Amino acid sequence: MLRIGLRAARGFRAESVPVEPARRALLKGACTCAALAFLPRAAAAQAAPAPARPVHADLDAAARQIEAAMIAWRRDIHAHPELGNRERRTAALAAQHLRGLGYEVREGVGRTGIVAVLKGGAGPGPVVALRADMDALPVREEVDLPFASKARAVWGGQEVGVMHACGHDCHVAILMAAAQVLAAHRDRLPGTIKLLFQPAEEGTVGEGVCGARLMVEEGAMRDPKPDMVFGLHVSSALPTGSIGYRPGNAMAGADRFQIKVTGRQTHGAMPWNGVDPIVIGSTIVTTLQTVVSRETDVARSPAVLSVGIFKGGLRNNIIPETAELEGTLRTFGEAQRATAKRRVTEIAQSIATGMNGKAEVTWDENGYPPLHNDAALTARCAPTLARLFGEHARLVDPAMASEDFPYFAKEAPGFFYFVGITPPGTDPAKAAPNHSPRFTVDEAGLMTGLRATLHLVADATGMA
Repeated sequence: MLRIGLRAARGFRAESVPVEPARRALLKGACTCAALAFLPRAAAAQAAPAPARPVHADLDAAARQIEAAMIAWRRDIHAHPELGNRERRTAALAAQHLRGLGYEVREGVGRTGIVAVLKGGAGPGPVVALRADMDALPVREEVDLPFASKARAVWGGQEVGVMHACGHDCHVAILMAAAQVLAAHRDRLPGTIKLLFQPAEEGTVGEGVCGARLMVEEGAMRDPKPDMVFGLHVSSALPTGSIGYRPGNAMAGADRFQIKVTGRQTHGAMPWNGVDPIVIGSTIVTTLQTVVSRETDVARSPAVLSVGIFKGGLRNNIIPETAELEGTLRTFGEAQRATAKRRVTEIAQSIATGMNGKAEVTWDENGYPPLHNDAALTARCAPTLARLFGEHARLVDPAMASEDFPYFAKEAPGFFYFVGITPPGTDPAKAAPNHSPRFTVDEAGLMTGLRATLHLVADATGMA
């Protein structure tokens, strides 16, 4: 780890040369406030901007030239969304594009994922990995766009609409554009670029280990091993032209649990003849809240535990045999995560036993670890973002939302940041959030993401 950190530190370079901002990326009067989980810190907390070098202006010019193609790719992918582990069309589009640019392309990693490698022509340097997730959500689109999704698929046994309601179409388009710009400047690039087009970030139903975890297990972060990995996510909670980031804990870990409570069925008029799983389940739900409210030091590390599903019974006058609960646990540390999971299991089982029933607790094997941005790498990236976006590159509060990017960041120092896509004049707090059927992208935000990606690579590698 020490070697990686020092190598990354030597890679970040800057010289004082003016750089022309990309069109529409730096918006006059752009709102610097953010909503939901993304609350900007005071201006004093911002990094000093790094000086610019001639390569930055060249990369910006190339970004402007490819902007129209990037938006066209995004619209095409948006109109043809695919659920997790089914991203065959999207993956094929990316693979064909990358092969045409001279990347070494490996398909079928983590089922439908792609790993692509480009060796720079300017000598030795770090291996920099860039990640984009490809999957859509089981959501029926309610946005009136000429390229709105009409797709439908089966999810969890039900036919559903399919929509890029989280912006992964933007991520793929941004990385395809970055791949083209970097390939065109290959002779100026030290080191190696590794692209990770990832399936199933949103998870799947009943398909086992998937997404970033499966890609890592299948060697995505080997041969060559990255020295650092970057990821981004578009967010309606930030205005277009802005970037949100933070060192350390950036996003919570997420763990899904299911509790099956078994009692003994009986007539509702004679509950003493049975064991009521509804009452047992209700007691479990209430008591589980003490895991956070009475057992967690929320001043040091916040946590959330919510039960979102409670099912049991078919008739009003029958006490059923079983009841089913399902919920989510959000934590910011691995020790906290392990303790909370253990306590959920202990509480559910002990309550059920004490009330003459039984509780079986199951934790989803695809739980996401907390997303922790490497502090040293974040400190080196912050001046790059400050140079690009000024006061619109802001520290933000930790988010209780989750990502599976941490599986990549466990293999190499990681930096994950958020890109605003809510247009000026719209209050981000009132914009349709990610995962909403009315989620809307201001496509000017794609240029923000592209420029950030290119400049971070340039400064990480010492690109001349």
